[in-house]
Amino acid sequence: MTILDDVAERDGWRCWVCDEPVDPDMSVNDPRGPSVDSRTADRKAKVVERLAHRGCNTRKGAVQVVIPWPDSLYVVEPAALIAVADRLERKGGREVVGRCPTEQDAQDAADWLVDRFSRLVPGLPVTARVDAGGGQFLVSLVAGRR
Repeated sequence: MTILDDVAERDGWRCWVCDEPVDPDMSVNDPRGPSVDSRTADRKAKVVERLAHRGCNTRKGAVQVVIPWPDSLYVVEPAALIAVADRLERKGGREVVGRCPTEQDAQDAADWLVDRFSRLVPGLPVTARVDAGGGQFLVSLVAGRR
């Protein structure tokens, strides 16, 4: 087994950047093909190598990676998820990631975040919290230290 195969199996053949499936039979030279991404230069990171599409990996070298929030979620001032993931991975704790107009919108966002973080930062125990306040609902992520 190669490093690519090991990383891909661990990441479930999903691109850590776009969260879309990666085809193991696609050429590594194709933009949708698999590649191993050294996600961070931080030597303290628990997971340094991640699976990415070749195109996602190449593009992230030119621009800062942004994990998009789905258009189906109604979130005001959504946080930059890569920065949130880095802080939670380093420090643990709680971080507010957005505001929603209804409790259902907040719960939908919370459910999506827990699912997305399970792949974005594998092994980091993350839960979501919804708190009412000021006529809106705050969505927070809570992480324990590894």
